[in-house]
Order: sequence, then structure tokens, then C-alpha cells
Amino acid sequence: MNKLRYSSSSTCLVVLIHITVFLVPNLSYAEGFDSLLELRPQSGSTRIRPRSKRVLFLGEFGAQGDGLRDDTKAFRDTWELACSFSGRTRIVLPAGNTFLIHPIDIAGPCQSKITLQICGTVVAPEDPGAWHGLNPHKWLYFHGVNHLTIEGGGAINGMGQEWWARSCKTNSTNPCKHAPTAITFHRCKYLNVKNFLVVNSQQMHMAFTKCRRVAASNLKVVAPAHSPNTDGIHISASKGVVVKDSIIRTGDDCISIVSNSSHIRISNIICGPGHGISIGSLGKSNSWSQVQHVMVDGAFLSNTKNGLRIKTWQGGSGFASEISFQNVVMENVSNPIIIDQYYCDSRVPCANQTLAVKVENVSFMRIRGTSATEEAIKFECSDHSPCEGLYLEDIQLVSYSGGITRSLCWEAYGFSSGFVDPPACFSCSESCIKQKVLLDPALHPF
Repeated sequence: MNKLRYSSSSTCLVVLIHITVFLVPNLSYAEGFDSLLELRPQSGSTRIRPRSKRVLFLGEFGAQGDGLRDDTKAFRDTWELACSFSGRTRIVLPAGNTFLIHPIDIAGPCQSKITLQICGTVVAPEDPGAWHGLNPHKWLYFHGVNHLTIEGGGAINGMGQEWWARSCKTNSTNPCKHAPTAITFHRCKYLNVKNFLVVNSQQMHMAFTKCRRVAASNLKVVAPAHSPNTDGIHISASKGVVVKDSIIRTGDDCISIVSNSSHIRISNIICGPGHGISIGSLGKSNSWSQVQHVMVDGAFLSNTKNGLRIKTWQGGSGFASEISFQNVVMENVSNPIIIDQYYCDSRVPCANQTLAVKVENVSFMRIRGTSATEEAIKFECSDHSPCEGLYLEDIQLVSYSGGITRSLCWEAYGFSSGFVDPPACFSCSESCIKQKVLLDPALHPF
């Protein structure tokens, strides 16, 4: 007998995350910051619509929900039926159940606007052998899907432990192989992803590639600090993406924004452990990349390997431009502010090359906290294509251990305003001076 619980009277717990970042002149913010985080049920928890409103429960399509038997076919059949309807349709994965889903392509476009309500838990196969003969990059792979909402307060568990143990970054004697991204959205539009947990993903937790008009909010993304390549949210070749009010604790970049992405806004993020919030890497293997019109406004970074970072490979081309980082608090962060145009994530040293991705018109404003390293501000830019139009305003980064902090600049051109500690080390050419006169910081870059 199918013991999966589903009922039109079921309710789902919706988790809301409220984050407030307070920027204060002293450094007492570090204590008790987690108390600013509130996880609570939404007032009047959301009731599932009656079945007459096209609410589809996975159990009605053969799902067992015991975490042991394969529910992939039930999920696929439910999706295909929902996709064929016109109007609005809701797919429900009830609370109290665990659905084992093998690698699956979830295709659109659909005639209906679908809400995928994850109230229970979705788990991946523990054994990487389940991907034998399949694309090793994919687990839950949404493509060509428009007008999709994913919500519900449940969890998606990538079961990444065995993948991490086999990674060459964990053990250099292992071969370097690809691992799946937990949730991939490819060529999707009008996405609303909110109110659930993504945990222990094999590699990246959530990726948006070639997507348009995306809102991701009230998410909690969690993996151990030692887990390799586990980016929290990865944005590639996408436009019009908003990520807000979320917690990301992982082993790699909390948020990474890469090639050909624009009009990205990140706000109210808690990050750590992890590698910080990154633009890049860009230009790998002599490729062309562009990232522009990015704003990070409101974040707390704690015990991360980097803070706010732009990273590019030598030999690349293109540009990273019109980027703003502001209203950020840091605690014990290595490299709090960094532009690295000599990035090299390779087992062998990277060859020196003259070409570089152009980095220009980047501002850092109202950023305070403690640095785990002496070089709290580091701009290591290309000899061939220097960084230009850099701007610092209201910066206070002191040593976490009580030492000193300083800035390091190489081929970095820009200017500062207001109190900046450690002091800026920019060079300023004639064009830089003209830019200083013409540029209104309040409009830079948005």
C-alpha cells in the first residue's frame, strides 16, 4: 500500500528569511550577528489549493516518498501532465516524505504557469554510479521552462559526500572529473525561486545559465567549508537576475557571476564559510567574457577566504564594467577587497600572457569590518590592460588579530573619497583626474 501522505488539507511550512545589515562605525557588530537572522513560518501558513484547481500530488503518480525507491518516473509523469495543461498548475511534494530522484531533464516550454511546491525533501542518489552514461553536470536540469515558481519550505539534498571524497581537489591522486550541479536552470525565463533549503550539493548548488528575469530569495544554501567547487549560486550568461535575503554557507564562492551576464542585483546576503562574492573567473583559456551592471548592496561575510572579488585569467579578453559593491560588513575575511587579474586555478603554473579582460568603473562604498590578512585591499591588475575608474568611499578594514592593514596596487587607477582605511594606493593618470571631476559617486555605477 502506498503510504505517501497527500491531502487537500495539507499545509506547507514556508520559511522566510529576514536579514538586516547594520553598518556601524565600531566593530562590535560581529557579536550576535546571527541573532539578526529570523526563520519563522509565514503568518497563516499557505494551504494547498483544492485538486479541482489542478493540484497534482506526486503520490497520485506512483511516488513512494520513502527515500529508498526511485520516484523519478513519477516526477517526470507529473511534470509532463502539468506542462500540458493551460492556465496555472501546482505540483506538490508533501511534507514528511523523501523523494529519491535520479538525474532528470525537466523540459519546457509549458502551456501552464507551474508552481513546484517542495514541502518534503528531494534527495539525489548517493552513488555517483547513477550518472553512468549520463551527463555528469546535471541532476535536476530545468531547460526552456518559463513562468516557473519553486517554493514550499522543503529541502533539496544533493548527497555530495561521495563526490567530494573522489574530487582531485580533496585528494590530488584522484582524477579531476566533473560533478553535477544540484539545480540547473538553462534558457529559462520568469523564474521565482524561494523559501527552501539546498544542502550538500555534489558541486554547484544552483546555476542560472542563459536565463532572463530571475528572482531568487529566502534561500538557505549549505555545504561544509571543505567541500570542493560547491558554489552557492552561479550566474552565467544571464540578464535581469535578483538574489536577495538568503544565507549561503559553502566550500567555494557564495555567489559567482561569470561570462556575459548583466543587470544583476545581489542584496541582503549572509555568506560564510566560503570564498566570498565573486565576479568571475573570466577569460579562461583565452576566452572572451563580459560582465556589466552588477550591484551588491547589503551583505555580511564571515570567515571567508575572500570578500568582494573580481578574478580574471591572463590571456582573456572582454570586460568587467559598471560594478558596485556597497553596504557590506566583514568579519575575519581574507582579501576583503580584491581584484586579481592573475587568477590561476591550475595544478601547473599559468603562462604569462599580455591580453586581459578589461576591468573598469568599479566602486566599493561603505565597507567595514576585520581582515584576516595584512593586505585588506588588493588590486593586482594587468600590465597590458590596467584597471581604470576604481573608486573607494567610506572604507574601514582593520586587522582581526590586532595588527596593521594596508593596500596593495599594481596598475590600478582610480580615486577615493571620505574616510578610507587602509588608505588607497591608486595611481592617477590625466584621464583619471578628468574622470574624478566628471563622476558623481551617487550615480556610480547605477
